[in-house]
Amino acid sequence: MRRKIEQRARRRALRVRGRLTRGGHPRVSVFRSARNMYAQLIDDNAQHTLASCSTLELKNLSGDKKEKAYALGLELAKRAQAHSVSQVIFDRGTFLYHGRVKALADGLRAGGLTV
Repeated sequence: MRRKIEQRARRRALRVRGRLTRGGHPRVSVFRSARNMYAQLIDDNAQHTLASCSTLELKNLSGDKKEKAYALGLELAKRAQAHSVSQVIFDRGTFLYHGRVKALADGLRAGGLTV
């Protein structure tokens, strides 16, 4: 049963990444664990990570996981603007666009990035 779930997740990731247009904009790659969340800004043309951030770095936050994901989006948007990036492609990977993943995207938008 677990193998089938993992296969579905791999197919979903390939489908999501296949739809991404690699037209010169950096992408925000998201990883969600049970307790924390990680996001990195990747320039696929140069194959280089421009900025990364995780909820582990945001120690002084209180609240639930969604609020921390929103704050993570704001922090990553600030770091992206330091690299003069204003538009990104959101790569959710195998994760559904729901809950913490959606809160991260909303934080990126509130921070001034076009997603």
